[in-house]
Amino acid sequence: MIDLRLLREDPDRVRASQRARGEDVDVVDALLSADERRRSSSVRFDELRSEQKALGKLIPKATGDEKAALLKKAGELSAAVKAADAEQDEAAEEAQRLLLRIGNLVHPDVPRGGEDDFVVLETVGTPRDFAAEGFEPKDHLELGQSLGAIDVERGAKVSGSRFYYLTGIGALLELALVNAAIAQATAAGFTPMLTPALVKPRAMEGTGFLGQAAQDVYHLDNDDLYLVGTSEVPLAAYHMDEIIEADQLPLRYAGFSPCFRREAGTYGKDTRGIFRVHQFDKVEMFSYIAPEDAEAEHARLLEWEKQWLTSLELPFQVIDTATGDLGSSASRKFDCEAWIPTQGKYRELTSTSNCNEFQARRLSVRMRDGKNVKPLATLNGTLCAVPRTIVALLENHQQADGTVRVPEALRPYLGGRELLEPLAK
Repeated sequence: MIDLRLLREDPDRVRASQRARGEDVDVVDALLSADERRRSSSVRFDELRSEQKALGKLIPKATGDEKAALLKKAGELSAAVKAADAEQDEAAEEAQRLLLRIGNLVHPDVPRGGEDDFVVLETVGTPRDFAAEGFEPKDHLELGQSLGAIDVERGAKVSGSRFYYLTGIGALLELALVNAAIAQATAAGFTPMLTPALVKPRAMEGTGFLGQAAQDVYHLDNDDLYLVGTSEVPLAAYHMDEIIEADQLPLRYAGFSPCFRREAGTYGKDTRGIFRVHQFDKVEMFSYIAPEDAEAEHARLLEWEKQWLTSLELPFQVIDTATGDLGSSASRKFDCEAWIPTQGKYRELTSTSNCNEFQARRLSVRMRDGKNVKPLATLNGTLCAVPRTIVALLENHQQADGTVRVPEALRPYLGGRELLEPLAK
């Protein structure tokens, strides 16, 4: 959540950020009003409580009519204290509810606009010219089926649409990608983590996934637990309610977990194959860092993502995501989009977000620097979202004879295989 002091001192900045996101601006004034009620009722409560304590010292010394009058006044004060306390609690709850509706402050350099208003920062590699090579590229599903790697028909039979099996070389390819990604992250100083797939409401709310993203979240009503859409959630909550010493920072974790998403509102989009699915595995980078170092860490996370995609020999572009396409926790987000030949366009493979102190405030994760205790900053970055990476690998590295070339960096994790070959008919 944002800092309430900043809201009081510069409400126009918060209004401008909400407007840029396409979110409700009126909530800012409603929060200011609730915060003022909370503070004034708190002052009123303290004044009445002080008066009540002072009166309590006089009553034992009084007699007769004076004591009766003091007792009557004490009763009136007691009722007033209870009313002020209730008003204080009500205003505090209202302020907290409204505070959770306000997104992180947008970084001033983020391009304004919606999903299509991103800015391309860099293009790496060149898409293959399949026409010049003399053949029409197949899409990932056709390739995956011929390799015996992907089975969406049985996935739908067992679980419904947007579910799938990775079989044979497909399963081995996932394991190779995960192991290679974890190896890169470990070499960069990240601690590997296997994280819970089910979390309590506070963990989900604290990371910002029960606001605008709530429609995409699976909830288990009987247990009041949520299935995570990314290991960012359990990684962010890992140090919840803790104070971390400044000399321990940065803390960097690489989490591997299953991810679950309803993909609400996307029906009719990417229905073929495994590009957009309800369940997938992912390796996620997560950093806890001092706020003043957050922008530099964001750049580092992006470089690690670029290193990963370059090692897989994929052509990709880096975009600065526009304000209307930011998650509520992100102040700025960079996406790496790989070229998908059969779609003729770049599609998101990785994403890295700077959340500044937003999640840390919600989850009460703080750092101690000398005598100063304050919220730290959190950042996240996808290293490998497995199905989409498989899509990009199969389509970009396919050969005319139906084989798929294995990038050199991935070969040690696939038993030295240089080619993935179609099953014999």
